[in-house]
Amino acid sequence: MSATNSHDVVVVGSGAAGLTAAITARKSGLSVIVLEKAPVFGGTTAFSGGVAWIPGNPHFEDRSPEQGGTRVDREAVHTYMRHEAGPNYNRAFIDAYLDFGPRMLRFMEAETEVAFVPSIYPDYHPEAPGGVQIGRSITAAPYDARRLGAELARLRPPLKTITFMGMMFNSSNNDLKHFFNFTRSPVSAAYVAKRLGVHLLHLLRYRRGVQLTSGNALAARLAKSALDLGIRIETGATVTELLQADGRVIGVAATIDGERREFSATRGVLLAAGGFARDPLRTRSIYPHLREGGEHFTPVPEGNTGDGITLGEAAGGHLSAGLPNAAAWMPVSKVPFPGGEVAFPHLVDRYKPGFIMVTPAGRRFVNESSSYHDVGEAMIEACRGTGKTEAWLIADHRTIRKYGIGFVKPYPMPLSPHLRSGYLRRGRTVQDLAQQIGVPPEALAHEIDTYNLGARRGEDAQFGRGSSGFNRYLGDAAHKPNPNVAPVEQGPFYALRIVMGDLGTFPGLVTDTRARVLDEQDRPIPGLYAAGNDAASIMGGAYPGAGITIGPAMTFGYVAALALAGKLDDDATCEHTPDAA
Repeated sequence: MSATNSHDVVVVGSGAAGLTAAITARKSGLSVIVLEKAPVFGGTTAFSGGVAWIPGNPHFEDRSPEQGGTRVDREAVHTYMRHEAGPNYNRAFIDAYLDFGPRMLRFMEAETEVAFVPSIYPDYHPEAPGGVQIGRSITAAPYDARRLGAELARLRPPLKTITFMGMMFNSSNNDLKHFFNFTRSPVSAAYVAKRLGVHLLHLLRYRRGVQLTSGNALAARLAKSALDLGIRIETGATVTELLQADGRVIGVAATIDGERREFSATRGVLLAAGGFARDPLRTRSIYPHLREGGEHFTPVPEGNTGDGITLGEAAGGHLSAGLPNAAAWMPVSKVPFPGGEVAFPHLVDRYKPGFIMVTPAGRRFVNESSSYHDVGEAMIEACRGTGKTEAWLIADHRTIRKYGIGFVKPYPMPLSPHLRSGYLRRGRTVQDLAQQIGVPPEALAHEIDTYNLGARRGEDAQFGRGSSGFNRYLGDAAHKPNPNVAPVEQGPFYALRIVMGDLGTFPGLVTDTRARVLDEQDRPIPGLYAAGNDAASIMGGAYPGAGITIGPAMTFGYVAALALAGKLDDDATCEHTPDAA
């Protein structure tokens, strides 16, 4: 094996978990290489919202109450997680997260280009015991991608359905408000015009947007930090085998340009390849709606086929079981493009007043302003036994022109291309719309009439939309009296077909609190670590707040690197992720 292929640490995957680990290991004096299957780096992180849920993070902890700061109450976090995760709550892992999450963040922001800004995201269930309205979620700071230089060509672009002409929106609700209001507010019009003008200049020069936000900004910041440290990020490298000697993982074999190459790892290997959301065999056996013959359409990158988990299993690791949810569910619509359909994750529209969701039977089934995961759970349950898991997002003309719907942009952008493609359906009356989408007309008309009775007063007697701080955060604060509720009554009427998607999988390799992969007897496999979606979610199959994937991914990538560098106490108690059958 050549010297160039000999390293202290080999990292498999270039998302938040892998790059955080690589940076931390390199800063600890270890030599590191990152092997990425895709031709671009950034993983699922580059498609994400770039939010990290880290209780006790310095962006709130280090500010006074007068400055909007909040102090972490560890027992409140435990109370909230017991409520959210139920029997899958694991105190040891939450303690480790509370210990290392803030420490990781302080290190990364002090030593690298990684930067976050405070977010006013509430927990997804802020009224639950231990929940909070603010203080646990932070958002990646925007980033000028030109700092990557020639390496910009290898950064995974953002998901194209959530950009406008390739331009990314800031994760803050305030940024989107300008785009919703640019035909009604001179201030918003000026804001939008400036952003569009600058973006068009960048497109002409760089052939892509360079003012990055959300997860694309985080991926760029992590990659720039790694590259500046001399860490090699080998893209187009498919890891096919873990090399072992005397029961210890000592390296990997990978296919690059059709050739097998071996990379030794004297300290160990970290698996951070993104989980198995694109593995049809695993998802078909685990996702409940697929077991019933339903449809699933994920927006995560195509390379997330469970390679890391398969490698870990071959080395003696095992997949966690018994979680109530197999993935972070995300309602999506399928947007037609010349090269094929692309998922649009419904992160914004359904929170706004004037939208409702119904099953194929024409019935509402959920508080449409709940988190995407909660809506996904409700959608799976409402469609159970029907052979298809889908819903229709419905709005009237006034609502769709004000807010848009899915990939359809608000006024003055035209509706006609989406009507022609079949992405958007329209009916002159509610009954006409029902016939267009194959929903019983009487049922849909009755459901809308029932909803409208309360909606005209800003009330949702059936599901309580607007009763939660999280609902209201993503609603329209200018709409009174309820930022989430308005009637559906001014024709024509529109509908968009929603199917189930996900933002990543929850089951993963069983690990301990030091990110070491465990065998069937819960013994660490020497030299093997896992983080991100290759490791079992510490959230116990629950989705308590914005950023519960990226926060643990970065934290336990950091923990793995400290362990690889010998910086953690060998005698420390190391609990493992739950594996209840």
